Amino acid sequence: MAKPRTKKRTHVGAANPRYQAPPTGRSAVLDPKSMVIRIGAGEVGSSVSQLAKDVRQVMEPGTASRLKERRANRLRDYVTMTGPLGVTHLLLFSRSESGNTNLRVATTPRGPTLHFRVEKYSLCKDVRRAQRHPLGGGKEYATPPLLIMNNISTPGADSHSTVPKHLETLTTTIFQSMFPRINPQTTPLKSIRRVLLINREPASDKDDGSFVLNFRHYAITTKAAGISRPLRRLNAAEKILNGKKGRKGGVPNLGKLEDIADFMIGGENGEGYMTDATSGSEMDTDAEVEVLEDAPRKISSKARAQREDGGNDAADDERVERRKVKLVELGPRMKLRMTKVEEGLCSGKVMWHEHIHKSRQEVQELEKRWETRAKEKEARRKEQKANIEKKRKERAANGAKSGGKGDDDNDDELNGNNSDLFDEMMEEDELDSEGLAGDGEEAFNEEMDDDEWEDERAEIAGS
Repeated sequence: MAKPRTKKRTHVGAANPRYQAPPTGRSAVLDPKSMVIRIGAGEVGSSVSQLAKDVRQVMEPGTASRLKERRANRLRDYVTMTGPLGVTHLLLFSRSESGNTNLRVATTPRGPTLHFRVEKYSLCKDVRRAQRHPLGGGKEYATPPLLIMNNISTPGADSHSTVPKHLETLTTTIFQSMFPRINPQTTPLKSIRRVLLINREPASDKDDGSFVLNFRHYAITTKAAGISRPLRRLNAAEKILNGKKGRKGGVPNLGKLEDIADFMIGGENGEGYMTDATSGSEMDTDAEVEVLEDAPRKISSKARAQREDGGNDAADDERVERRKVKLVELGPRMKLRMTKVEEGLCSGKVMWHEHIHKSRQEVQELEKRWETRAKEKEARRKEQKANIEKKRKERAANGAKSGGKGDDDNDDELNGNNSDLFDEMMEEDELDSEGLAGDGEEAFNEEMDDDEWEDERAEIAGS
């Protein structure tokens, strides 16, 4: 009898452990994840759809970059999946009936939600088209960007200001929670490749209650300082030739020169060593920083002996390199005007509104109304729980099987239609992002329901 074959290659365990330690410089908690969604995917237009794709690139790698929306998808569908997928933030793009583009930034599962109106925006392709030397896609998106927020807090602001202090703090907290934390002492510099700049425009008047943010996205590029351009080109060519691919496109053409000195000296008459100052171009005013090389390298026995004798300072000085830092814009650009802040996830009590300000009496009436709603929801929750217990006892009395009983109970408990969280989200808002009746989302859903009913009616008539 033949010996049975033992499968080896297909049953080898994964090389990576199931629970990996956090990378160097990151916090021990899980990194936040986000979903960039188009509400009403077929109605927002091609430009807003491309803007959503560009924002997904900004949020890389902690976002669903290949998310495909369907026209029939509702907000409830995405919120249902935020828990199993570990999604912490939702960025919702939509277009109102008047044609304005809106952006909602919501934290899951209970809010709050920031409503913005996108007044101006430029796509990534528009930014690259305006640049002389655009930066191509490389390894920039392998790590999350570094968040820089400027001028968010106003000196002297309090709870009675047109833009209250707690609103500025809330905005800062929400944007900071969208990206993983870093430790400046232990984070390797090579992991910081992009910068996300959020700058608040200063108010033109003290009584101006506007809250406008500018959204910019840059890539960080560096080059060696104090080296002439010819030598810099030779250094780059050496790195290309010693790389894995070994391309020859970066090698400068020296066919018309008699000696390498002609290339290094440069100039029309060869009057001296050509540097950045004498090359005929403008002086670079980029910031220069000192970077300590952390890559491992071989040390000779002589250098090791000198280090043991007390030459550590000289060795460290050799590893320090001066480099110029430059920012290259990647896009997209957005000008965001905050219009409303809601307490829940795209629903709930309005915490702040740009155009509508209520008196203290009106605020107290709204508080009473929300307390009444909360009591009603708590009563519905208790009634739902009592009904589930009643059904469970009836099944036990009738001798139902335990497996079927458990499945039915789970269906009752996990039914999204009976959840109070979804009831809160599906309630009609008193005010939308523009102070009008709806942002076109509910009307679009009603049209979809009518179209589905017309299709079913046509099928019934045809049969």
